[in-house]
Amino acid sequence: METYTLSVSPDFAPEYLSGWFIFNTWLQKSLETPFHLEIYDDFEAQRRDIQLDKIDLIYANSYDAAMLVREKGFQAVARPAHVSDETVIAVANSSNFDSVDDLVPWCRVASTHDPDVHMMGMIMLESADLDSSNVVVTSAQTYVLVAKYLLNGDADVGFFLKDSFQDLSDLIRSQMRVLVESQIGVIHHTLLAGPKVQHLVPEMLDRLLLMQNTTKGKDVLDSMQMTGWLKMEGEDTDFMIDLIDTLME
Repeated sequence: METYTLSVSPDFAPEYLSGWFIFNTWLQKSLETPFHLEIYDDFEAQRRDIQLDKIDLIYANSYDAAMLVREKGFQAVARPAHVSDETVIAVANSSNFDSVDDLVPWCRVASTHDPDVHMMGMIMLESADLDSSNVVVTSAQTYVLVAKYLLNGDADVGFFLKDSFQDLSDLIRSQMRVLVESQIGVIHHTLLAGPKVQHLVPEMLDRLLLMQNTTKGKDVLDSMQMTGWLKMEGEDTDFMIDLIDTLME
């Protein structure tokens, strides 16, 4: 029997990854199908393997979901219940900036390679007449490093996935201030199935939607910091992709 590959967007805090290993075990038993969980340290490595068709099932951010559906033939299966992806712009407590409008041209921005978070962060800078032509962007592999750039004085502002900002240690988070956060509410990570596993989607979806109703399933969800799954209809997927396109224009 063929073993399929499951992967997760690299924008998750490391402490959450154990929950995905538990989920992978649950998935294999539920579908009686072998899956291997492949974890990547950065988006570039994961996207290389996506292009090489090495990933069959992926929990992806909205930007990558658009690419996976359009270019690689993936099908959206489900999204986490009661969760959306929002972006936070933060500064160190010692910063003289009290709002986004206080930011000045050529300010230093620390951002990860998470494309939807970076995109939303740049959109929120527009109120200060800032864009990619008049800010200095420093790329960081993780949100912990974004925080480090701020606290070390190597960046003026940092872009964070809201959930990842809240997952920082109390000590680190207490040394920063949030200037603004997005409130879109309709952008979220999505579980997507590639062409090789789409025959499993009906059964997989049934199992996912019932997880919160069983003791074992609820324990798995708790380990992933989730409360349940919602079915992704085709029009839901199209709307999110169209919204991402609009925001990128």
